Order: sequence, then structure tokens, then C-alpha cells
Amino acid sequence: MMMNSTTICKKPKIWALIPCAGSGSRAATIVPKQYHILLGQKVVEHTLHVFAKLQTLDGLLLVTSPGDDYPIPDHFPNHFKVIQKGGLTRAETVLNGLKYLQEQGLDQHDWILVHDAARCLITLEQIELLIRSCYEDKVGGLLATPVVDTMKQARLDNKVNPQPRVEQTLSRANKWLAQTPQMFPIALLQEALIKAGSGVTDEASAIEFLGLAPLLIESSSHNFKLTYPQDFALAEALLSWRQANLIR
Repeated sequence: MMMNSTTICKKPKIWALIPCAGSGSRAATIVPKQYHILLGQKVVEHTLHVFAKLQTLDGLLLVTSPGDDYPIPDHFPNHFKVIQKGGLTRAETVLNGLKYLQEQGLDQHDWILVHDAARCLITLEQIELLIRSCYEDKVGGLLATPVVDTMKQARLDNKVNPQPRVEQTLSRANKWLAQTPQMFPIALLQEALIKAGSGVTDEASAIEFLGLAPLLIESSSHNFKLTYPQDFALAEALLSWRQANLIR
């Protein structure tokens, strides 16, 4: 059977999926950390603003908890969608989002960028670098930074005093700290998450479970995830500096 050239040369789409169903208990915020206010906007809104500027993006999906009435800001484009299908774990939330996108017609070869809602200091340049690096790759990859600090492995050997002690010093050679976005073909990521199980803490770990090796794309330490109370003050200072210096 003869296939037409349009079918053969179909360009893969690129969608962003932002899991936004966590509670962020370590952040000690009154509301889930992704809804904490920084410089007059919710943390997740700062994140979404960057993705909304990405011209190569075909769509963006925010996956929130059931019953979460997060409003879609009026100034976001039509391809911005919110679904209340968050799971008990990050992996479940991402899987639910992938299933929804496939139901909307995404092809198995289309790309998914998964990004933490609370990683609001991501820049447009970092996302664009990830896309350029991964788009022609068969596996995909993630933003990350090489480890620069000395690494210690801890042991807990005192039941009276639970303060950990050093068990050994680990080599930092070839060690990287994973960040997001992480970019993979939708069908490959779905298969990986199903087979790896809900315990994986990032998408790259699931891809590795299949025996594949994602690309490591060097990023910046500024692209950290807001986790602890002190992180919010640092994020606010960096956002203020960026706004003053017109950094995208």
C-alpha cells in the first residue's frame, strides 16, 4: 500500500506536562507550595509564564489534584489545558496526563517535556537547549548539573542520637544532579513508567529501567525545585533580579 508523503514526514509535536498535584509538606507553606505567592503570583504561574513564551511548544497540560479549582489565567494561549487527574505519586500523575494526551490524539512519537511545577526558575534558553539536543535523539534526555560538592554517604548507627555520621566519601566524578524538564517520546515514557512502577522519582529513572540511557544536558544551579522554606526567599530574590535585568 502506498503511503503519502504527508504521513511519512509528519513532524512530531512537542507538549509540556506539568504535574501539579503534590502537597509539598516540607515547604511548610499554608497552601500547597506550587500555589504559594512569590512577587504577587503563584509559584506555578511563574513556571507557566516561561512555557507560554516557548514558540516550539504545541501544547501545555497542567495536571492538578481532583477537586483542585486552579483557574486558567486569561492571558494564557488556547493550547493551555488543566485536568484534575493527579495521582498519589508523581509517576501516577504523569501517567494520567499521558493517557489524557493520547486520548486527545497525540501520536506515539510526539515529545513530552515533563517539568516540576515548583521549579519556577527555569529559563526559556534552558528549555530551548533541551529541545534542540533531544529532538533528533531516539531516547531523549534531561536538564542536569554536574556535582561540584564533596559527597558523603551517611549511616545511622546510634539509636539514642539519630544524628547521622559519615560512612564514606563518594567520588563526585561523573555524578550529576537531575533537574527538569525531562524530554521523552510519549509512548516510550508511558511504557517506562508502567514497567518501572510508581516509586520512581523522575521520568529519566523510568527510562533507565528499560535499559536506555537519556542524554544529560547541562543546566544551571538556579533551576532548583522549591522544597524547603528557605528556598522561597532565594527564589524571590532571583526572580526580582531577573525582572530588573530583563532576563527571560
